[in-house]
Formats: sequence, C-alpha cells, structure tokens
Amino acid sequence: MFQVLRTKNQHCTLDLIVLWLGLSSLPPFFMKKLIQRRPQIEDTHLPAALSPKLRQILASRGVGADELDFGLQKLPNYKQLAGMEGALDLLSQHVQAGSSMVVVADFDADGATSCALMLRMLKKMGVADISYVVPDRQKHGYGLTPVVAELAADTQAQLLITVDNGVAAHAGVEAAQALGMQVLVTDHHLPGEDLPAAEAILNPNIDPSPDAVGKSLAGVGVAFFLMIGLRAQLRDLGWFQQQQIPEPNLAEVLDLVALGTVADLVPLDYSNRILVAQGLMRMRQGYACFGIQALIGVANKNSDFLVSTDLGFQIGPRLNAAGRMEDMRHGIDCLLADSIDSANEYAAYLDRCNRERRAVETDIQEDAFAQLSQTLAETEDLPLGLCLYDDNWHPGVLGIVASRIKAEFHRPTVILTQDSVNPDNLKGSARSIAGVHIRDVLVEIDNQQPGLLNQFGGHAMAAGLSLPAEHLEAFKQAFADKVDACLGGTWQADVILTDGDLEADELGIHFAEQLRYLSPWGQQFPEPVFDGRFRLLQHRALSDGLHQKLLVQVEGGHYPLDAICFNTPMPEWLAEGDDLQLAYRLDINYFRGQASPQLIVLQMSET
Repeated sequence: MFQVLRTKNQHCTLDLIVLWLGLSSLPPFFMKKLIQRRPQIEDTHLPAALSPKLRQILASRGVGADELDFGLQKLPNYKQLAGMEGALDLLSQHVQAGSSMVVVADFDADGATSCALMLRMLKKMGVADISYVVPDRQKHGYGLTPVVAELAADTQAQLLITVDNGVAAHAGVEAAQALGMQVLVTDHHLPGEDLPAAEAILNPNIDPSPDAVGKSLAGVGVAFFLMIGLRAQLRDLGWFQQQQIPEPNLAEVLDLVALGTVADLVPLDYSNRILVAQGLMRMRQGYACFGIQALIGVANKNSDFLVSTDLGFQIGPRLNAAGRMEDMRHGIDCLLADSIDSANEYAAYLDRCNRERRAVETDIQEDAFAQLSQTLAETEDLPLGLCLYDDNWHPGVLGIVASRIKAEFHRPTVILTQDSVNPDNLKGSARSIAGVHIRDVLVEIDNQQPGLLNQFGGHAMAAGLSLPAEHLEAFKQAFADKVDACLGGTWQADVILTDGDLEADELGIHFAEQLRYLSPWGQQFPEPVFDGRFRLLQHRALSDGLHQKLLVQVEGGHYPLDAICFNTPMPEWLAEGDDLQLAYRLDINYFRGQASPQLIVLQMSET
C-alpha cells in the first residue's frame, strides 16, 4: 500500500512514506527527527559515587540528591490529596456499617489495576460484599453512564466507587443515586467546569493549584493513597482489633500500582518514580500477584531483570488488549486470580487478544496512511491537525493508531469510527505533541461551537471524544484551525534529545546496568539516549525484513558492539565499512543466560 523511500543530506535521513505521487518537493514532515543534545548540567550535590555522566543525566532531568531515595516514607501525606477527607469519611462509614459495595472501573490497564487493588484491599479491611462492573467499550462507552449505573445497581450495592473515571460522570452519578446508591468518585482525569454531585470526590486534579499534591498520579495511584488513608482511619477507630483481622500490608499491591502507573503514561514525577520503583522491586523479588507473574511469563520476560519499559511495552499492552478487543473483565480477573494455574489461563487469553490487536492495528494504520497519501496527492500538503475516519475501524485500537500516526508525522491526530451503539455518532481518540494541549483544544472547540461535540475528556497528550456524524467535516476544520493556532501555522520538527556521547569504556555491561536500574524511566522522565559515531562492521536484515541487526565499533573501542534497529527497512546506502552517526539507547541483551551490552538504534545516518 505504501513504499518506504530513503534519501539523505548532510544533516539527517529523510523517510518518505508515500504512494508514488510524483511530488515535486519533499513535504517537511517526512524528515526524520532532529538530534539535539541536552544542556550539559552537573549537579555537584549529587553523590560523588555516581560517575560524571550519571550525574549529568540526573541533573538534566531536574533530579537532586534528595530524589535518589525511593523509600515509601518519601511519599507525600495522603491527607494532602484533594477530596481525601470526604472520601475517607464516606468510605469508612460504609466499611463499619457492613455495606455492600461495587467498583466501577475503566477498561484500560489503569482501570484494571485500580479495580483489582480496591477489591483486594477492601476485602482485607473487612468488606465482605464487594464486586465490580467494567463497561464494555463498544456497548457502553467510557465511564459511569446511566446504563452502567443500572448494571451496578443489579449487584444490590449500597456504595458505588469509581476508579480511574467519574469526574465528568454527571448523568451516571445522578442515575446511581436515583437507584439508591451513594457514590464515591476516585479519579485523576482533568475535571470540567462543574463536578458531578457525588457524595465524595477524590481527585488531585480538582485542586486548581499547579502545586497541588498528586496531580501526576494515575488512577491506581489515587486508589493506593485512598487505601493508605482508610487503613489509618480504621486503625484509629480500633476497627482491626474489633473485627479481629490483621491490618493489611499495602506493599502487597505495589506491583499493581507500578503496572497501572507506567501503562497509563502519566508523568513519572518523584512520587510516581517511588511507586514504580517499589513495585518493580517486589516483582523482581518474586512477590508479584499471580496475574502479573503470568503476564510476565507470556511476554517471555525474566522477572529478575524487569524494568519500567517492560511494563510499558510488554506487560501493559497485554492487559490493555482485553479492554481493546474483548472485555476487560478478563484482565481484571487475571489480576485477581488466586492461583498461578488460573492466572496462566487468563494470561494466555490476553496474549491471544494482544496478537489480534496488533493485526487489527496494522490494517487500520495502513488504511490511515492511504487516506493521508490521497490527501497528499490532492493537495501536496497536510493540515497541522490530522483527523481521519472510517466506519469500519475497530474502536479498541483507535488510540494506538492515533499515537502511531502522530509519531510518524509529528502532528496532533484524531482517529474516529462509527459508534456501534449509536450509528448516528462517531467516537474516537486523540493524541498530541508538545505545544498542543489536546484537551484544551477540544474545550475551545466546544466553547466556540456548542453542540459540535457530544462529549470529550482527557489530558494534555491524550483524549477521547464523540460527535454527531453530520458534524465530521466541521470538526475536522475546527480541529485543524485550533492546532494551527497553537503551532503558529508552522510545522515543528520532532526532536530526539540526547545526553551526548559515551566514551568507549562506558559502552559496556557495567555502565549499561547502572543506567538500567538508576531510576524507573518513563513519561516525562525519559530513558537516556546518546549519539555518536560508529564504524559499521556487519549488517543483516532479520527474517521479517523490518528490523536490522548491526555490528558496530566506536572509535577507540576494543570490542565490537551488537546493535539493533527496529521497524526500519534496510537503507540502500548502508554498506559495511561506513561511518554512521547513531542516536541510540544503551541496553542489555539477555540471551541463554548471558548478558551483553546492546545498542537500540533510534536513528542512523551517514556521517
């Protein structure tokens, strides 16, 4: 459907993903990412035991000596989270009254881990009657809607608790209350102008102060802090002695917190790095729940060497696949499994869902490229804000495809399909780039053209939305106009920020291990990337032709280094003996019990 062409100039390689359009000039968005080095900062307050390069890496990310301690005692006080007092009063009253409860979860990894955490901990705190409901993505849409409230009411619950959703669920909260339930909303998404009339709302983002505690927490992080507070409150009330039950150990659910936090792509600020580091430590020590152990197994990962990127790229997608392709109940039940055999069955199913997801995603991505190629054929240009639609696209993978298109063209992207419940509506996902707050864009569109959108919500980089099908063209234009205004009418090249080059003696297993375990890397706390000049000794395409295996050597190096370049067809100009400029991550390849350094090549060009 499309062909990859390559040409080069003195600065970078150009990637063209086009049909044979006969364009007379190269559109700027086909340029590969620009390489820029971070400012060379060295914080003299960081421990001298760290090498100068490690100190530079940490300092450039704003880390001081006080943020190298990942102990749980460094977490902020749970009382500082907005809405905590009301949430604890409501929840503790229902716990003491022996109320039946139902948790309403989101259908992604954050929602699944939040739900599993709440059920596990509330049961340990003496709640005997608790169940959960998770919406079906295609049948019910997102969050606590009136229909989902009816499903929750079928459980005969007296208290409904949302996790990772609810801050915009006005109609759902009203419906739940009309059905005889009180509602506790726990969420982390940005609120609208008005909050739903729930009995209590716990959400750090309802505090307008930019310095409010917990604003970067995922839904599972909010749930974790709520459980910290509930345990403390029940302890003060003498509850555990009265009921003759042990106080629960909240460390038991840190694996869930780590997985949900990384998978939801929330910023890894200091608090989130503590939570992820603690969860990873438990996983490496073999203390993960059966469900996560099973997911690690089907992903062919060794828990002894697990890092945050494994959660983000291997474990999280398999859990997410349940909500994307089928029913997130399979994912939640996997996390709640009480035996490894049961967990393995669920994990095998989730792995099959993930393979199906990848196939569907590839088909939709090719369709999207074809649409963009057609636009190029007609206009020789693309809008700065992309909006693509097809009524046959699977709704479960729209967010992933939007991310792929956004990354390829470095433009905010909306992907839409027909709403299976209401065919007169479209629904979809949006993903953005730095400089364009995607939710704010949707807010401005809604304010200026009321009725153009049905509903929307999300964050700076990601959002979900729905709109009447008849408004598609008007929305495309409005979206393109708003993005154009945000970017000043000029396309901005994507940039690979690097931490400079590495010396020959740093390109070894010792330094690679230091980097790997220095800190959890993730959203807004990026894994170190380096750039440098290497001599190409050997190269070959792997069996699928999409990945390249290289053998390179840095000037002054005593040993050649393995390198791998993913999702890059073999450039025609590449020849053994060439000098290459590489942007890369230094990683470790674990193979047959041996560990060796390996470069993960992000971009390569001739010098």
